Amino acid sequence: MPLPLIYDFPPLLEGVLIKRYKRFMADIELASGETITAHCPNTGPMTGVCHIGGRVMVSRSDNPKRKLAYTWELAEVNDNGPTWAGVNTALPNRVIQAALTEELFEQLGDYDTVKREVPYGTNSRIDFLLTAERPIYLEVKNSTWAQGSLCLFPDTVTTRGQKHLRELTALTPTARAVMLYFINRGDCDRFAPGDSADPKYGELLRAAIAAGVEVLPCRFNISPAGIQYIGLAELVL
Repeated sequence: MPLPLIYDFPPLLEGVLIKRYKRFMADIELASGETITAHCPNTGPMTGVCHIGGRVMVSRSDNPKRKLAYTWELAEVNDNGPTWAGVNTALPNRVIQAALTEELFEQLGDYDTVKREVPYGTNSRIDFLLTAERPIYLEVKNSTWAQGSLCLFPDTVTTRGQKHLRELTALTPTARAVMLYFINRGDCDRFAPGDSADPKYGELLRAAIAAGVEVLPCRFNISPAGIQYIGLAELVL
């Protein structure tokens, strides 16, 4: 029995990436032959995902107020054979909220309510706060960088990510602190910190785990139809 979709994509159009520029823009040639400029909803370097000449998928909005009607949603990667990877970094938190509502992550145990963007730490907001006997603070990080079947985060230095790890660590042991890595491609079954990109982040992650921070490297299958949760990846430290 196929796994249910947590998120359904709108109808997508296939194309080929011509170039990405100004961080938020991408020129794409659609299968129809038309060249369009799409919004790129990903501020990161997109290491291993942004391939000139590679297959991509875009959605189209009919909202007349939008400057760009098209949004770049998926990119094909070929580290382990053709696989779709998610590009739109606005989606992981929406998907996780749906998964939390459906209580898909048994590792979290029982909780009553799910709150979003709750202030904590020093001028920070936690992605999700779950009310339980011990409150559960859950932070989500999107990851698409891969070396073979090993997914890594981060793919660049992230002082913000380092700050989140310090603040999660400070929550223990009074509360449960959980770092959830959203593996936004279905071909990776292992996860590790991206030490070559940000050694400090890897050091802080290992220290956080030693202090009691929980890590959930969550695998998702991405297709033009939608997004499915397919279980946890092996954590490699």
